[in-house]
Amino acid sequence: MNRRSWLLAQGSLAAAALAAPGWLSAQPRTVKLVVPYPPGGPLDAIARLLAEKARDGLGNVIVENRPGAGGNLGADAVARSAPDGQTIVMGAVATHAINPWLYARLPYDPVRDFAPITLVARVPNVLVMNADTAQRLGIRTVADLVAHARKNPGRLNYGSGGNGSAGHLAGEMFEAQAGVAMVHIPYAGAAPAQLGLLAGQVDLNFDNLAAASANIRAGKLRALAVTTAQRSSAMPELPTIAESGLPGFAVDTWFGLFAPARTPAETVQRLNEVFVAAMNAPDVRARFAQLMAEPAPTTPAQFGEFVKSELAKYERVVKASGARID
Repeated sequence: MNRRSWLLAQGSLAAAALAAPGWLSAQPRTVKLVVPYPPGGPLDAIARLLAEKARDGLGNVIVENRPGAGGNLGADAVARSAPDGQTIVMGAVATHAINPWLYARLPYDPVRDFAPITLVARVPNVLVMNADTAQRLGIRTVADLVAHARKNPGRLNYGSGGNGSAGHLAGEMFEAQAGVAMVHIPYAGAAPAQLGLLAGQVDLNFDNLAAASANIRAGKLRALAVTTAQRSSAMPELPTIAESGLPGFAVDTWFGLFAPARTPAETVQRLNEVFVAAMNAPDVRARFAQLMAEPAPTTPAQFGEFVKSELAKYERVVKASGARID
């Protein structure tokens, strides 16, 4: 038996044990939750919150940060792990919907190599302008912005955290749906992009609502609309871009849990039950609200269909943008 066959056999035995009734209490186990990004971001904070809460149902749950290659390294590590439910990943819109079209060579397949557990959260993005620029141009709404951009093609610019980032692709979708032409200015990360907006280097950004909220409230940024399909409970006064004249527009940053492919359905269902219960706990929901994240628990099947729909959406957007990482 070669090494790969032996590893698969061991994974099958472990998976069978995990799927059996009472596996959680039979002996101490550790579930490793891989975060494919550095510590400190919203995804990391949510992963650690859920890991702590899920210990009641799963035993020891540890978070391991494995950043690199836009999240691909951590996601690939889990895809290659034994399908026993003891190694899972907090994937995101980047790892499972954008990167497959952005990277010329992706080491994993976002559908074939994973077993969806549950969508976890959706974090709204927001269309924001430098407040002084918005005041000078007389722009208070999305309709104002579209009208100005149509009269002045190529004169407005927007910043993002880099080519192929969620902010960049939101801008591409906005240009296509509104029929306008703007100039994309990529920065080396979302934080530098926001600093560029505050300094007036760019006119507008499609930024994370949690990151932009303090400057919105301080009057340094003017928020025009959120990019999600529904209004955000964090700032319900803000309309959506869709209701502001671009029906169907929907872009958000989402996070979700995945196990390796071939993880038994019973194991996936148990993980789903534990993490959904954790998301529904009042203290967890309160923390989500502080992070301006909308809890979004689903069944494994619902999450799987959601990922496929997001893949199809971003295939069109990434290809239209011309963004590529070789």
